[in-house]
Amino acid sequence: MKLKFQLKNVRERLAKNLVEKGVCTTEKQNFVLFDMTTHPLSDSSVKQRLICRLQDSVLSRWTNNPQRFDRRILALLFLAHSSDVLESAFASLSDDDYEVAMKRVHELLDLDPDQESQKDTGHEVLWAVIAAMAK
Repeated sequence: MKLKFQLKNVRERLAKNLVEKGVCTTEKQNFVLFDMTTHPLSDSSVKQRLICRLQDSVLSRWTNNPQRFDRRILALLFLAHSSDVLESAFASLSDDDYEVAMKRVHELLDLDPDQESQKDTGHEVLWAVIAAMAK
C-alpha cells in the first residue's frame, strides 16, 4: 500500500533531477489541443555511456547469479524492458551479441521476484518492487 504512495509522481521527480544535473532540459510542446512539458536530452553522451554500460553488463560482465548483479544495472534492465527501449539499446550490437544479450535479459526477466526477494542479498527491496509492478 505504501509503495503506491511512494511511486506517485516518480516520472516528474526523475525528470526534475535529470534537469538539475544537466542531462535533460525542460520545454513546452504543443500537442494539438494542449501544451505539454517535455524533457529532451541535452547531452547525448550520457545516453551513450548508459547504453554501453547496459551492453557491457549483459555481455562481458555477465554473471549467472542475479544476486551478484549491480542493483542499479539490474533495475535499469527491468525499467528498460518495461519501457520497451531495451531492444533499441541493444540495436547497435552484432547479431550474435544481440541474441546473447536478449537471452540473458530474458533469463533475468523469467526469475520469480518473490523467491529472489526472499534471498539474503541486499536486493530484496528491488525484487519486491519488481514483483509489485509485475502484478
